[in-house]
Amino acid sequence: MKLTRALSLIFALVVAPLAHAATATSPDTAAIKQKLTEMLDVEVISMQDSPIEGVYQAMTNRGVLYISRDGSKLFHGSLYDLDKGMKNLTEAALAGPRLEMMKPLEDHMLVYKAKNEKHVVTVFTDVSCGYCRKLHSQMADYNKLGITVRYLAFPRAGVPSANADEMQAIWCAKDPLKAMTDAKAGSKVAAATCDAKIAEQYALGTTFGVNGTPAIVLEDGNMIPGYQPPADLLRTLEARQ
Repeated sequence: MKLTRALSLIFALVVAPLAHAATATSPDTAAIKQKLTEMLDVEVISMQDSPIEGVYQAMTNRGVLYISRDGSKLFHGSLYDLDKGMKNLTEAALAGPRLEMMKPLEDHMLVYKAKNEKHVVTVFTDVSCGYCRKLHSQMADYNKLGITVRYLAFPRAGVPSANADEMQAIWCAKDPLKAMTDAKAGSKVAAATCDAKIAEQYALGTTFGVNGTPAIVLEDGNMIPGYQPPADLLRTLEARQ
């Protein structure tokens, strides 16, 4: 099921009861996970109590979903704490899991390492994205400030696509870092294949809630959507220490 179709179902569920009426007894989390999987075609990674009493928080491969304890009502979107300066509780819930979920793909990241490394960020990037190209053109400035940049692929056209094939060619090039620089400068990279795990990288970005590039995952697991100039990114990182 396409994500757009899944989201359409989600919004329909907000205003209408589920096809299968909930029983008087609250189902256990296993039953709710099964219902989400069957109705929305999502993979439920974990489920726990949300900050709202009587509502579960489900981490899925399509982001965070909130579902009532009886399994009959579902909400998709960000949850904010009005008493804590509009803190985004959904983003906070994703932060820790993001760091763990990135670990299996660390060997497949393209890393532009700072000589005097002070911070490490992970950027979901697309070779054809204008702001991704702007960020990459300033790579030396990020590195001079002590910021190491790690790339994960997020072909905006999805997988499979010509866009994803282009990303694979970069990851599989003899010199992937140079190939990325060349591609983002507008040069064509020769086709190449290898076990680059582009599909897995894309799927991870979708799980994280990436819906545009660049998307920057900070050291604490929080994610900033969009381009950040080098000096601004450094201030953001230092403010979180």
